[in-house]
Amino acid sequence: MPMQLTTPPGASCAGTVPAALDPRGSEADQKTRRHPRPSRIIRARIRQHVILHPRPADMKEIPGDLMFLKSHEWARVEDNGTATIGISDHAQGLLGDLVYVELPNVGDMAQAGTAAAVVESVKAASDVYSPLSGEIVAVNEALADRPETINEDAYGDGWIFVVKISDRNELEEMLDPDAYAEIVDSEDD
Repeated sequence: MPMQLTTPPGASCAGTVPAALDPRGSEADQKTRRHPRPSRIIRARIRQHVILHPRPADMKEIPGDLMFLKSHEWARVEDNGTATIGISDHAQGLLGDLVYVELPNVGDMAQAGTAAAVVESVKAASDVYSPLSGEIVAVNEALADRPETINEDAYGDGWIFVVKISDRNELEEMLDPDAYAEIVDSEDD
């Protein structure tokens, strides 16, 4: 005997919210807004687009001049002995829309692997660990007014602070872009 599905009294077929409380309007309104299933041709074009234009694992191309921690912080080492620090595009994507950044103070000493800053999103707050030890010589003051800059350009204008490297050997413990991409891919699986 075939199984019959029934809708509880007061609930619409579109969901479990009673129609009177559903912000989408009445059940009749919902039926007129429903889209028919895409045709086979449209579905084939969507599949073709996905195959030809796959989304990279880290949403954006990972720049080749960066080094990474497994905790998703990056460092761009400059010729003058400093390193610019930020969080990866993958990390900002996991956090969602950033609403606040607590920056370290210029002159503070950062220790590799310890929290130096905090980023807060609508979902959670997360420590930003310094990948390298040294004195903090600059912070991105623009993030105080526009923390979403990290969401928009994590590897560029979304940098968080600059540290004057005191121990270059710590660079050997960091991941190159390919090794970091493998970690991101394994997290996505």
